[in-house]
Amino acid sequence: MNREERLIRENIIAKCRWMNASGLNQGTSGNISVRYKDRMLITPSATPYDSMKPEMIASMPLEGEYGSWEGPLKPSTEWRFHLDIMRGRPDVGGVVHTHSTYATVLAIARKPIPACHYMMAAFGGTDIRCAGYARFGTAELSELALEALEGRNGCLLANHGMIAVGANLDKAMWLAVELETIAKQYYLSLALGLPHILGDAEIAETAQGFSTYGLQEPKAKAAKPAKAATKARAAARSKPEKKRSSKR
Repeated sequence: MNREERLIRENIIAKCRWMNASGLNQGTSGNISVRYKDRMLITPSATPYDSMKPEMIASMPLEGEYGSWEGPLKPSTEWRFHLDIMRGRPDVGGVVHTHSTYATVLAIARKPIPACHYMMAAFGGTDIRCAGYARFGTAELSELALEALEGRNGCLLANHGMIAVGANLDKAMWLAVELETIAKQYYLSLALGLPHILGDAEIAETAQGFSTYGLQEPKAKAAKPAKAATKARAAARSKPEKKRSSKR
């Protein structure tokens, strides 16, 4: 294991511990995967995050023998949808799966999330779909998840939890937090009555705004003095200073 891979494995463990400490997940119910070269690194099955070591992270080939793995512990029981997402979505470098409270509540109710907030644009469309139900770890669940994720960076899993995907692990985790936040906001707005839902054009406008969000304009450089003025000042400095007369 080289230093680069070790750092990725350490980051996976750090993110696992953080999502539990933040309340985004509970126990060992969630799992994380990261694309690394031609392989997928994924959390092992039923292993407490506090006792997890970098060497325990399972490694699976993205191509070749489907489902084969390397490591001292077998990969998460949800390895199928992690692997199938990585194989089918070259744009995805990180996958986060959690049983976060509000996303799971909506998944239990089998309620997709409409564009109740402009941040929906971060997920690539105007809604978060809810995939149909299938038992955890099955090929059927993986197929349903892939369908719900088509053109999206997140989905709910019926009576289960949620998935967020991103170009890297940091982006995937950020989207997982956003998904749980939107789920909470939608749930609470339903308690007040009928939420106002944004239209397709409003979400498209937000998506366009995201393309430049966070980009800082370069600071304008101080204007350089004209060459003629610069030469004149230099010539003035080079002239010998006239002696003052001693006469009064």
